[in-house]
Amino acid sequence: MTTSTALLLADLTGVAVFAASGASAAVAKRLDLFGVVFVGVVAALGGGIFRDLVIDEVPPLAFADWRYAVTAAVTAAAVFRLHPQLARLRTTVLVLDAAGLALFTVTGTLKALDAHVPAVGACMIGMLTAIGGGLGRDLLTGEIPVVLRSEIYAVAALAGSVVVALLSTYGHATALPLTGAAVFVFGLRLIALRRRWSAPVPTLRPPRTGTRWP
Repeated sequence: MTTSTALLLADLTGVAVFAASGASAAVAKRLDLFGVVFVGVVAALGGGIFRDLVIDEVPPLAFADWRYAVTAAVTAAAVFRLHPQLARLRTTVLVLDAAGLALFTVTGTLKALDAHVPAVGACMIGMLTAIGGGLGRDLLTGEIPVVLRSEIYAVAALAGSVVVALLSTYGHATALPLTGAAVFVFGLRLIALRRRWSAPVPTLRPPRTGTRWP
């Protein structure tokens, strides 16, 4: 299997996983079939479209290659059809989202590096590719985007992007190490959820009484 084929399969797997995540969130909000498919497609393709526009790959693969849109739409429709059998939708959404985050972190960073983007920029593109789909999903379903909360989400993607960039720099960007990088992001996200790790948030103190304003 060539590197380009492996990258395509990983990309399509990420599309399917994020489509399932978006569709599951839409089902939990009781949207109709069109709404479920639409949210699933946005969640699946949003990050990849951003990535391709930034690295000047026009038109983005989501529009140029029919397999991306079809994979997203079919997966979302399947989730709509099978949702009665999907127990504990919230847990399902979180696990699928973590898997999509991991896959898109790896593929987004690799594609940026292949486009000769410097390592620091490639890490940023990888992170934004990974969080873009979840951002679109949360906005469409009326949730505060997970990336704006205190949870370890974008940080996990950024850490994974750094690992991928280091592997590429030292000539180890092969299937097994890259799979390990994806597992690292996936595991970090799930452990952070399990143990309720979070980034620091500001402490809001009530105003002191009797304060004079000039």
